[in-house]
Amino acid sequence: MTEHLSKRNYWLLSGCILSFFLTWSFCFSIYPIWLNQAIGLNGTQTGIVFSINAIAALFVMPCYGFIQDKLGLKKNLLWFVGVMLLLSGPFFIYVYTPLLISSLYVGAFAGGLFCSVAFFAGVGAVETYIERVGRNTGFEFGKARMWGSVGWAIATFFTGQIFNISPTLNFVLASVSALVFLVCLWFVKASDESKEVNLSASALKITDAIALFKDAKFWAFTTFVIGVSCIYGVYDQQFPVYFAAQFPTREEGNAMYGYLNSFQVFLEAGGMFLAPFLVNKIGAKNGLIVSGVVMALRIIGSGYATDPLSISAMKLLHAVELPIMLIAIFKYISATFDARLSATIYIVGFQFMGQVAASGLSVFTGILYDAIGFAEAYKLIGIVVAFFVVVSAFVLTSDKNSNQVNSKEKLNPQGSL
Repeated sequence: MTEHLSKRNYWLLSGCILSFFLTWSFCFSIYPIWLNQAIGLNGTQTGIVFSINAIAALFVMPCYGFIQDKLGLKKNLLWFVGVMLLLSGPFFIYVYTPLLISSLYVGAFAGGLFCSVAFFAGVGAVETYIERVGRNTGFEFGKARMWGSVGWAIATFFTGQIFNISPTLNFVLASVSALVFLVCLWFVKASDESKEVNLSASALKITDAIALFKDAKFWAFTTFVIGVSCIYGVYDQQFPVYFAAQFPTREEGNAMYGYLNSFQVFLEAGGMFLAPFLVNKIGAKNGLIVSGVVMALRIIGSGYATDPLSISAMKLLHAVELPIMLIAIFKYISATFDARLSATIYIVGFQFMGQVAASGLSVFTGILYDAIGFAEAYKLIGIVVAFFVVVSAFVLTSDKNSNQVNSKEKLNPQGSL
């Protein structure tokens, strides 16, 4: 494995994920505003669109996971995702918009399907492919993934201003950035041994994926996902409302949230670069536990925050926990499970299971906010997360002494590390 190939793939795949998140952000960073101001949907109708998006993603995610594992280091699925990204501009302008205006449900179902294959499930396919190539050619996933955060932050900074110029201009820029994705992907070369790796991956059967549900280690992993990262995600859904309430006026709070969110994403990018060093040092399991501890502290701390400074500090902790968690998840999957199934485990075990659990927990936490208020609800939610962090410390598989967390190791034809 040459150093030249490693650097080549790193920069090309960094370009891929940068352009992917640029495209995604151009389409979705002001998605609720577009639905309200450009399409004219009210709150209930917007909620229907979001719900259908989530349901569509649940059907697509498991398929993407197994397909990507079946393909191994082949780029077929990413080519499909790239074409969908390229078509995002025309779709939003000439298909999605008129459908939503003429028939809400038809438009919502069409948009849910398209956005799922391009973005909601597509991001998992892109991330798992980059992680797999990184293991095979010798670069850290986190150092490439940080460019995704940079891409999202850059686009988000400008989308509001661009929307004021023209509601459709963001979608045009989305398709333009998708061209960069396709060009970078064209020049990616997985490895000199990709034929052997792909041969191993092609031998996968659907029964191999189904067998995961009989594996105690898989359910231990999903315990962390549902009890820690999923609950944290549910907490984060309405956090902007509570954040804005800590400022003298709602308008000031909304503006500060936007500024702080952009700053946090840039810090998050730096965290993506540094997180692999920490996770390699302490091990993937301990990395998950550390991220869970930070999550619990942020949630409980939000319940005690009573001023703009303290609530802002809680917001910025997101830039600490997310990079550690994301890097640790990939390394834990690689160290604990059959590496050929890494995409299935990440997309189904992390994204899919998390979204299923969140669909029910979101309603419960909403009721909790109305019943006892945000602050008290956060304290209670934080205690629940802390409990599952402790449980995860016992049920997750230790990998600290395993040489499998070394990023320079690669798949062999049998699919092990």
